Amino acid sequence: MKRPLLAVVVAYGIGLLLAQRLHPPLLALLIGVGVNLALVLALKHQRKFLIWPLLALVGWANFTARSSVHSPDDLRVVLGDTKPALVTVRGTLVETPRLKIIEEKDQEIWRSVARVRVREISLTGDFAPGAGEILVATPGILEPEFFSGQPVEISGVISRPPTPLAEGLFDFQKYLATRGIYYELKAASINQWTLLDPHSSKPPLTDRFLSWSQQTLALGLPGEDEPLRLLWAMTLGWRTAFTGDIGDPFLQAGTMHMFAIDGLRIALLSGMIVTLLRMVRLSRAWCGVIAIPAIWFYTAATGWEASAIRASVMMTIVLGGWALKRPGDLLNSLGAAALVILLLIDPRQIGEASFQLSFFVMLVIALMLPAMNVFFEQMIIRRLGPDPLLAEELVPMWRKKLLVYAQRFAQFCGLSFAAWMGSLPLAAKYFHLFSPVSTLANVFAVPLGALALTANLGALICGHWLPWLTVLFNHAAWFLMVAMTWVSVEFARLPGAYFYVPEPSAATITIYYVVIVAAFSGWFKTARRKIIGVAILVLIGAGYLWQWQSSRGETDVTVLPLDGGHAVYVDAAGRKNDWLINCGSQKAVKFTLKDYLRGQGVNSVPRLVLAEGNARNCGGAQEINNLFGIGEIWTSGAAFRSPDYREAISVVGETRRKVFNFGETNGCWQRLFPRVTGNVSKAEDAPLVLMGNFHGTRILLLSELSRDGQSELLAQTNDLRADIVIAGLPEEGEPLCDDLIAAIQPRVIVIADSEFPAGRRASRALHERLEQTKIPVIYTRTAGTVKIIAGEAGWKLQAMDGQVEEPVKKP
Repeated sequence: MKRPLLAVVVAYGIGLLLAQRLHPPLLALLIGVGVNLALVLALKHQRKFLIWPLLALVGWANFTARSSVHSPDDLRVVLGDTKPALVTVRGTLVETPRLKIIEEKDQEIWRSVARVRVREISLTGDFAPGAGEILVATPGILEPEFFSGQPVEISGVISRPPTPLAEGLFDFQKYLATRGIYYELKAASINQWTLLDPHSSKPPLTDRFLSWSQQTLALGLPGEDEPLRLLWAMTLGWRTAFTGDIGDPFLQAGTMHMFAIDGLRIALLSGMIVTLLRMVRLSRAWCGVIAIPAIWFYTAATGWEASAIRASVMMTIVLGGWALKRPGDLLNSLGAAALVILLLIDPRQIGEASFQLSFFVMLVIALMLPAMNVFFEQMIIRRLGPDPLLAEELVPMWRKKLLVYAQRFAQFCGLSFAAWMGSLPLAAKYFHLFSPVSTLANVFAVPLGALALTANLGALICGHWLPWLTVLFNHAAWFLMVAMTWVSVEFARLPGAYFYVPEPSAATITIYYVVIVAAFSGWFKTARRKIIGVAILVLIGAGYLWQWQSSRGETDVTVLPLDGGHAVYVDAAGRKNDWLINCGSQKAVKFTLKDYLRGQGVNSVPRLVLAEGNARNCGGAQEINNLFGIGEIWTSGAAFRSPDYREAISVVGETRRKVFNFGETNGCWQRLFPRVTGNVSKAEDAPLVLMGNFHGTRILLLSELSRDGQSELLAQTNDLRADIVIAGLPEEGEPLCDDLIAAIQPRVIVIADSEFPAGRRASRALHERLEQTKIPVIYTRTAGTVKIIAGEAGWKLQAMDGQVEEPVKKP
């Protein structure tokens, strides 16, 4: 077998994927491994078949052993799935606390985040044994003596990490679970941290190196600004650099990979070290002996980032082979690196976005690059090459050099294109982005980033021994980072540079990579295989066409709780038929609604309906317009006194502001209330009340209608019957009085309340009253986002917490 480690890691990886879906007892898996191993040793002729299920079972057992509970002191046993609890923990800092900056109201708020390996935990005052890692988050900056390895005592509120509020949002709980962390502790302030004895007074070498490196890279620069922070991020893995929307242009232009401590960083560092050592005439063996520990020290100094570990493992294999004068194979080295990481370091990394991106991008590059190089080189030769019948000595020297440089440029274009193809489905899955401009942007951004990184590495080598040269390197790196940022921003501004897309399914991603691997590995060489491949692709295409056709007849209505307010997003067939009703506050747009809409593949908002006049429901209109662009703003015509409301309707010009008249039907919505327009004394007495009709499913949107408004609605409207009613919480009184419920006769009630602020939670009295109606009630505070799927056959409802109302079919 030419590349045995690729087949081994695929079989082992299948076992890891099975472990995420099926959870048999660890003992049963170990017995299975033992039996299969015995068969492999005993049955010589069947060994080549039995080895593959053995590898899968080993992966399955390894993953289960790393993620299952083995001790009664495990925090998952001690705490379970209880509600947030006030606790005190004692343990050891796994890492030096890192800083995170959150921009809010144009101010930077600093938080300290750290992983702690728990030794003891106190729930009732007495400490009891506890085992497991937790994530601790604290407002403020901790004192310098809190560093990796220190024993600490911390008090705060512990709970499971939050699940995503809606589909398409970042799953923080799953992200931490891939790192073996199942609980998050929130300490009120840095005063809740105590250093225990005995403790060290001297930080570890890696921390001191990182601090020295930051000071060295700032030497000669006027101050800590955004380009310097980005340089720290690129060179040292300083994740604090990305605040607010700084990272958006890099993501949109497809250049964000420059800030991961990955293969580029490790390869440049290795190349510089090897070049210097070879200049002093050291042998290959001694170069490997010095360079390999150096790159591992760099990996440790930058915080043991998963991407850096993967790159270092792979570079160790490549450098080791080069030092020992052994022939190398990129695909086999890739398989070896994956096997080392998933077998020896942590099998749970298979679920990490960075792991998948690293290895699939490298896999596609290794397969596609030869073909891409040939394609781009031939294109260059056809346009710039001399006449093939012309004798070589008659070709001018300038033309020969131009052709050489053009061929190198073509090879770089091929590399960039192959990397883009390798990241395409995973970028859609994790970032909801499709960036056609990525290949072109990287042609300019990668050389600039590589030069900036080289300048920074030069500054670190010169340090304080050659300060004048260090300052020169730093200014060069600063300028190159500014240029790289400018390139990313300008390419992201190009028309059609990027699009937000919904998350592709696991089946779609699998099919994509299988097709890429089959096409560029030579599987389609024979005519028979080509026919089989085309037939399979036609069947797959027919399946996707049928799925698309069937989903066109459905409309999704989603209710999102937003920091005291709520929004309703209607996803109909065709983006021009979509509606966004309310948008929340500016903060809600920035931290929730923006990511939700991008996760749904929304690139523009054709219609925004402002149903209410308060800041918590319409204050984010300007932010929505800046991020997506608003086609039209629809209002009731009521003159609310709220300055936030007046500012919201001024976002678009008068020609794009529309009034929803009483009794009028627009698209799927009919206005039922209020009957009159003009000045309104209380905003809650006159919000828009809309009745939606989706393929015969009636949904009543009450907004935050007050008790007086409910009485007026009952008096003015004869037919309020609806399958589902959605109501917010008015400032005074309760939503949905008994008479209104009787008039609506809903099958399901959705109350759009929120966890914060506390005043926007549904009261106990409301819970008890609605419970007496025997109608299913869903509260978004606990259920999260609620989605209603309405089609020709009927409707169904599902919430993020797993609540599902049985599908209602039309008679």
